[in-house]
Amino acid sequence: MGKFLRIFFGCHGRADRSFFFRGRQFPICARCTGELIGILCGIPIVLFIGYASFPMTLLLMAPLVADGFLQLLTPYESKNYRRLITGILFGVAFVFFLIYYYRANIIVAGTIVKWFIDPAKVDKAMEQFLWQTGQICLTTLCI
Repeated sequence: MGKFLRIFFGCHGRADRSFFFRGRQFPICARCTGELIGILCGIPIVLFIGYASFPMTLLLMAPLVADGFLQLLTPYESKNYRRLITGILFGVAFVFFLIYYYRANIIVAGTIVKWFIDPAKVDKAMEQFLWQTGQICLTTLCI
């Protein structure tokens, strides 16, 4: 399972950047652990509450990106708990991002299909697909 998680997340699995439990290293680093937790928490958030606006989704992803680049470009080294928190935020936002990606693909595909099929029928089909992921913003996160 650990090897699968490392491959799935593209994780380095470095011991100095990983958590330990009862003397055993987690299979993925602290940041990837946070992303996994965020993804697992993001799914029920979307199902029961809804998802954030696109600008808020990008804002939730920003801390991980900023922390990663700060470590890459400077001698700064963040602690594992910061990596965990930024990973959780990114994981939740990643679930939101996948919904926006799905919706964008439906719109692009529908626009192309309209060239070949009756536009009214395509609009009706697109409406059904997009209704499944209706825009339900988290009331405190909408921008």
